[in-house]
Amino acid sequence: MGFISDSLNRIQPSATIAISNKAMQLKAEGRDVIGLAAGEPDFDTPQNIKDAAIRAIQAGKTKYTPVDGIPELKKAIADKFKRENGLDYKTSQVTVGSGGKQVLFNALMATVNPGDEVIVPAPYWVSYPDIVMLAGGTPVFVDGRPENGFKLQAADLAKVITPRTKWLILNSPSNPSGAAYTRAELKALTDVLLQHPHVWVLTDDMYEHLVYDDFQFTTPAQVEPRLYDRTLTMNGVSKSYCMTGWRIGYAAGPEQLIKAMAKLQSQSTSNPSSIAQWAAVEALNGPQDFIAANNKVFKQRRDLVVAMLNQARGLSCPTPEGAFYVYPSCAGCIGKTAPSGTVIRTDEDFVTELLAAEGVAAVHGAAFGMSPFFRISYATATEVLEDACKRIQRFCGNLR
Repeated sequence: MGFISDSLNRIQPSATIAISNKAMQLKAEGRDVIGLAAGEPDFDTPQNIKDAAIRAIQAGKTKYTPVDGIPELKKAIADKFKRENGLDYKTSQVTVGSGGKQVLFNALMATVNPGDEVIVPAPYWVSYPDIVMLAGGTPVFVDGRPENGFKLQAADLAKVITPRTKWLILNSPSNPSGAAYTRAELKALTDVLLQHPHVWVLTDDMYEHLVYDDFQFTTPAQVEPRLYDRTLTMNGVSKSYCMTGWRIGYAAGPEQLIKAMAKLQSQSTSNPSSIAQWAAVEALNGPQDFIAANNKVFKQRRDLVVAMLNQARGLSCPTPEGAFYVYPSCAGCIGKTAPSGTVIRTDEDFVTELLAAEGVAAVHGAAFGMSPFFRISYATATEVLEDACKRIQRFCGNLR
């Protein structure tokens, strides 16, 4: 269709959203479907945060706000960066968008020119390469190999940097693998970046608080202060605060970049919801104890899913350090035949047949740039997860 722009034709719809929609559609048709495709905590938003939103509505805080965030929220974000990450940002260095995705979109659209390269370690969150391509840039993929816990190695990073490299995107803990970089692992990467002053770092810290087994979270500008002036540190309230639908993401970085992002936002969505912004102020400034309580449950679910998937024939599931995903290999199932008679040649075949045969919706690894794997979100009720894992074990056992 010649009517659609070339830039839009370069990208695909989000695979995770597409699979979640398909699962919802099958459910609506009366099928018994367990959706493990969406990255969304099943816990409700804490009451104090809801109350803050209700107070904001009742106080008439329902008008336009400054384009990229109210001063109170920018201050709460700056305070959070200081308190939790040891990073000093002025409120003029802080931006707020309608979710982390908009913040990433703004950053890349505001900085990437045709021919610019953006390094995207695989497996990656589905939207990174598409946003890079929409901006006219070229995503450069580097595999984080399973034997290295899916993490980018310094030597591999050094090999792919060219004079055209503009950004490195880092996501820790990672969606889809749950892999999280230790301070030493980050230091090895930042040492490489110090040798290439033209490369900026876009760090997606959305799962910062969702770490297990005494893992200590750090972020690149904290690990290497000399990268402070070319790092955009992105975060948000969606995952840790169970506020996915409220749509508040934020970032801090050099003032010139923040201003450029605000300019773009002024011509796209303008301000994020005023009510959600006031709720986010309470989220960041209010009690944080529920995070540890939620994490305890997530850790139990992680351990359950890893154990059960490792008992399934042909699957191998590593134990992630953070987030609420596992990224098992289905290499042992490739080449086998499903009960429907379909031969499983790819991880996409695997998840398609799994949904058809057992009603479990997962996302194929190819969507995240690495095969043959698939992603399961364990941010759902424990008994539902147990049922889903039994179905996966049965499905794998029935492959011939």
